[in-house]
Amino acid sequence: MAYKWEIKVRASETDGLGHVSNISYFIYLEEARIELFRELNGSMDLENWPFILASASCDYVQQAYFDEVLQISTTVQHIGRSSFTLHHEITCERGVIARGRSVVVHFDFEAQKSAPLPETWRSILSEQQSANN
Repeated sequence: MAYKWEIKVRASETDGLGHVSNISYFIYLEEARIELFRELNGSMDLENWPFILASASCDYVQQAYFDEVLQISTTVQHIGRSSFTLHHEITCERGVIARGRSVVVHFDFEAQKSAPLPETWRSILSEQQSANN
């Protein structure tokens, strides 16, 4: 099952050409990712936050504009030893606007290196991944 998040484009997210600035898409993907974490885990305690973003990409399909409502669909695409990959699709009533990808790493901040995903997170992510298939 894809996790869905909705956002309305604010004027500050557009550029001089009147369309959504490319950097705004990464903010949208971050918001969707955070809400997915909230949904899956419940706790957003930053003192014990176990993840870092290792990679983020976005492919732009068509322009989005001020005041449009965008839906962001996020699915778990891959689960590795210490990381997982999320696929994002941003759509509006006109169709697909952009597609993104995020690689999130379970991180040991004390040791400053990646750490294996805890079984609880692996189980949660696996459930989400299998619901997408």
